[in-house]
Amino acid sequence: MTLYSKPHSITALDAKLEAQKIAFAPFAFQTGVTLIRTGILEAVSNAGQDGADAVFLSEKTGISEYGVKVLLDMALSMNVVWIKDDTHYVLDKVGYFLLGDQMARINLDFTQDVCYQGLFEMEAAIRNGKPEGLKVFGDWPTIYPALTSLPEQAQESWFKFDHYYSDHSFPEVLPIVFKDKPKHLVDVGGNTGKWALSCVRFDEDVNITIMDLPQQIKVMKENAEEQGFSDRISGHPINLLDKEAPFVEGADAIWMSQFLDCFSEEQILSILQRAAAAMTGDTCLYIMDTYWDRQRYEAAAYSINATSLYFTAMANGNSRMYHSKDMIKLLHQAGLMVETDIDDIGAGHTLFKCVKK
Repeated sequence: MTLYSKPHSITALDAKLEAQKIAFAPFAFQTGVTLIRTGILEAVSNAGQDGADAVFLSEKTGISEYGVKVLLDMALSMNVVWIKDDTHYVLDKVGYFLLGDQMARINLDFTQDVCYQGLFEMEAAIRNGKPEGLKVFGDWPTIYPALTSLPEQAQESWFKFDHYYSDHSFPEVLPIVFKDKPKHLVDVGGNTGKWALSCVRFDEDVNITIMDLPQQIKVMKENAEEQGFSDRISGHPINLLDKEAPFVEGADAIWMSQFLDCFSEEQILSILQRAAAAMTGDTCLYIMDTYWDRQRYEAAAYSINATSLYFTAMANGNSRMYHSKDMIKLLHQAGLMVETDIDDIGAGHTLFKCVKK
């Protein structure tokens, strides 16, 4: 059964608690960030099951006893820690994952460094269909040409977020894509070239053309040259929002990873139509993305639906993480069909292998 397809079974008292958690959600989030970045939560963890009192934690971290107590008292309400003998804080299970789970840490840093200030403009973004929160970083129409100009911490957290989800999927999908031995693969929205580099290492006969914005092509070329693959990875600068901009032709395979969710449905249809126009009967289009309805666990669906709002407030104001049926409908409208459909790849990805109808 699809997640969220029936009412949530919960008592009225528990529902009231959940409502308060939403009302004070920014307080909880900033508590989590501060506990991690001050080292308080790590110090609690290192104290083990004996726990540590505020005096010890203050001496250990250089944070005042007031700061330690006010943060950890909120952490009690978040189930991040529990208190032993009314004095000693002990790491609880939620705290264990907040501190040590790679996905949780990457999501937290992305939210804090890239999204948090801009999310204040959510209502304006919804009403105007523009990434109104992006103005905290500068005057850009979307975040994509701004990526190489973001503050260092924001840029680092953005790329870690982006690469974490894709990189976990690469080892699983490379054998699938290269089963048909493509000689020329076009990587649409190839960004810094991580997928392209994975491909040329996996198959010594393939050549890659990356289609992306000029700013990203510049970074990609530097990375390819540094890794010694500039002879097999080339760039094709393009504004993919330009409906008149054609795709590179003659490819055996076209690759789109975590890419189409960066566009509105109208824009996706234009991109898919231009991809189809460049395809022959032997060309395969591979689309790898995360769809909330295809997730096995609610934590994944929650993360994906939250990420949609990053696109709303910060990225472009009109895209989202889509339902898989919406994407399949757009593929059909573009004259394409899904030949192979594989779920549970890497960190919750789905791979569509598409061909022309």
